Amino acid sequence: MKAADFDKKFDQDESDITDSLDLSTARRVNLEQKRINVDFPSWVVESLDRDAARIGVTRQSIIKVWLVERLNAEAANKPPSGDATSGAR
Repeated sequence: MKAADFDKKFDQDESDITDSLDLSTARRVNLEQKRINVDFPSWVVESLDRDAARIGVTRQSIIKVWLVERLNAEAANKPPSGDATSGAR
């Protein structure tokens, strides 16, 4: 299907256009994952595990959420709440 035909189908507000897509090759730009390794002192891992258990998520999930929160705060040029190191650069 040509892009113009797809656009026309979309613009005509057809309820389901997914049959026109090959979802097996779809990808989410800037959301592709890349594996990294990070070494933490054991007290950091224990603290992460405690906080993760308290809110019912995995260690990996809490690390991801906290990193994204920090990156968003940095992008907005404001320190995250409760950050003791935000003044040190």
